[in-house]
Amino acid sequence: MTYRRTTIAVGLPATFFSFVAPTDAQAAPLDGSALAWPWALPFLGILLTIALMPSMAPLLWGRHYGKVAFVWAALAVVPLAALFDLPTALAALLHTMLADYLSFIVLLFSLYVVAGGILVRGHLRGTPLVNTALLALGTVIASFVGTTGAAMILIRPLLRANAARLNSAHVVVFFTFLAANIGGSLAPIGNPPLFVGFLHGVDFFWTTQHLLMPTAVTAALVLAVFVIVDFFFYRHDRRITTVGEVEPPVHLELRGGVNLLLIAGIVAAILASAFWRPGVRFEIQGTVLELQNLVRDVVLLLLALLSLALTPNEHRETNGFTWEPIAEVAILFAGIFACIIPVLAMLQAGANGAFAWLLAAATASDGTPRDAAYFWLSGVLSAFLDNAPTYLVFFSLAGGDPAALMGRLGSTLAAISMGASYMGALTYVGNAPNLMIQAIAVERGVKMPSFFGYMIWSGAVLLPVFALITYLFVGRS
Repeated sequence: MTYRRTTIAVGLPATFFSFVAPTDAQAAPLDGSALAWPWALPFLGILLTIALMPSMAPLLWGRHYGKVAFVWAALAVVPLAALFDLPTALAALLHTMLADYLSFIVLLFSLYVVAGGILVRGHLRGTPLVNTALLALGTVIASFVGTTGAAMILIRPLLRANAARLNSAHVVVFFTFLAANIGGSLAPIGNPPLFVGFLHGVDFFWTTQHLLMPTAVTAALVLAVFVIVDFFFYRHDRRITTVGEVEPPVHLELRGGVNLLLIAGIVAAILASAFWRPGVRFEIQGTVLELQNLVRDVVLLLLALLSLALTPNEHRETNGFTWEPIAEVAILFAGIFACIIPVLAMLQAGANGAFAWLLAAATASDGTPRDAAYFWLSGVLSAFLDNAPTYLVFFSLAGGDPAALMGRLGSTLAAISMGASYMGALTYVGNAPNLMIQAIAVERGVKMPSFFGYMIWSGAVLLPVFALITYLFVGRS
């Protein structure tokens, strides 16, 4: 993967938008009540393609995933231009991409680049104690460096520590549960769906305040199960050692420490955009862009460039850093966010839209939301349809008003946030770092479970925990 391809992957949407924006035609709002359920098929199609095609046709997918994403996006947007008109379709596309996609992918890109420059080296034995400590560390730091950052920093030290064990796939599976999903549930920087909520007006510290206890309990329960499972496998493992060899002393070394300061800069930039309100706005085809958000995104990109300039190349080479994962995520998510346009329009139509039945299923007879329904529906769909756009769907279904959702509907927003953040761990495609971790482990020779084999693990471990969390916390925030 070259710098050129990565630049195209991240910058192509913005270039396209600047080309189409100057049209003088007046764009009418997209009327979701005029759309029927088949308009959701491109959204479902692109996500199912992402879930199945990499395993069914890996070579074809690796060469042409960008074309596949473009075709699905065209199937969603071009018919909108035919049914309504070109300015309306372009305005809807610009709003989704400029208001949601660009800031989302800029954050992921910055975290990926900066965390990729942090190198953790040392001699560790993959004992249950060491593994539990590494998983706990990944869970704690995920909300501060992002689930992508936690995965990039710790997955390779974890794999090296367990290289001599015959059974280590379960360690990677539980690492995915905790560091790549559940652990990132306390701040917008931690998990992509929470950042989408932040972009739509949810306060930065709202999730920390309302999800701290359920996240702590969820992580503790999953970590307790891991200790039992790892002790079982550890007792049955035959460690590969040389006769008379003395275990090397534990010696941990952290390199690329400047990137920790850059991660602090990322957090500071996001916080500043939440509190600094200069009141300067720019409008493009009906989409309002506020100055503080534009400045934040520019700062995040500059911090990523600083990381590349200040970090020795050998740190990234040792980490196995490549541009392919973030380029693939950028391209695929551009297609996903384009395909979600008609879905969001139908949801925003409420009782007059094609998804009125979904609203009814998640709403009690007196009109109040059923928090348990929001938790499980947003969670299960996040597992198969990626958690960031799924969060956005249910955020809109609950009304889409951040003030109301942080106030009288706070328990509903907490249910959506927990469902999308926690249950992204149920499949490999539920959250972007899941597939990244799986690919790195396979590259290192770990016999990872298949797509459905992973689901057996996640179903057995996580579903009982989520059922208990429903009883203890859902509807009580």
